[in-house]
Amino acid sequence: MNGDQPKKPLEFEAQMGAIAAMTRSLAQAYQGDSINLLAMLRLLENLHQEIRDGLFQEALPENRQELYHLLREIDLSGGWPYIQRMRLEALLNRLRLDSSGEIDALLSALSQPRRSDSSVDY
Repeated sequence: MNGDQPKKPLEFEAQMGAIAAMTRSLAQAYQGDSINLLAMLRLLENLHQEIRDGLFQEALPENRQELYHLLREIDLSGGWPYIQRMRLEALLNRLRLDSSGEIDALLSALSQPRRSDSSVDY
């Protein structure tokens, strides 16, 4: 960590607000379009990983005092950022409204333990 504080916190907050507004606007423009919304989620996840594994790791503290300051900031500002993925089962539960029973059969198959290839009956 280079120990520098943000030089222009108001400018940073304005830029972050602009990114958030643009992201929300784009998501709303594609409301109902699961393919493009999924692409947006993938992009956001990739950006998160890129920043975390690159620039953030390079900026990690070099001494105990800086580490304490970072941990205190994490604690005060809401914890560690995390992008949670939707579980396939949760997605299928949302589709359970389908009365054909296909979704129930798929959920049942997913909930059963997988057999290894060596235990497959021929």
